[in-house]
Amino acid sequence: MPTTVFDQFTRRTADVTAQLTALGIPLTAPPLPPAADPADLWASNYPIPVDRSTLAWCTAARMLADHHHTGIDRQVLAADALLRELGVRGLAQLHSDLHAGAPVDYRFTRCPYCSGIGVDPTQPTCAEVGCAPWLEFAGHDHPCPVCPGDYQPEWFAEERLTVLDELLADAIEEREERASLRYRLGTLLRRRGMRS
Repeated sequence: MPTTVFDQFTRRTADVTAQLTALGIPLTAPPLPPAADPADLWASNYPIPVDRSTLAWCTAARMLADHHHTGIDRQVLAADALLRELGVRGLAQLHSDLHAGAPVDYRFTRCPYCSGIGVDPTQPTCAEVGCAPWLEFAGHDHPCPVCPGDYQPEWFAEERLTVLDELLADAIEEREERASLRYRLGTLLRRRGMRS
């Protein structure tokens, strides 16, 4: 049982790295070979090394493996490519892509990276993130780079029910107006039919 919220992130990383180690997959992705033609825009130009023991990589690999119902070993290269090209913020795009391209409402859906806590689970320093120098001593939180951090389904559910109640009342009123109009038109047409 985890003792703190942050223990779940350590456990996620440990699980994935243990699987990689058991399969003999290195924890650092090999660098990509240089492009044959440097002028080719479609050639891979991402020499960034990828650390497969980071929380972001482990989250991407787990998301891909769960979605495709495969082992993590089958998703290693996809997770490498995602983090090379888009970084941690690419997890939001991946989450959307796995939901058939639909936007993800993080008010009701837990973020795959921070699990809904709203802050960066890796607890970076202000220097790593690039915060202003005067904020370093203010004790401010670093927001999650994937979601806006507003996961509160119980609070937003009440708000959503209020909006749905208003929409339902408007629909009932509109239906009654249409029914009344149909009744008047039917009466008018019957009267004209009787005269002719």
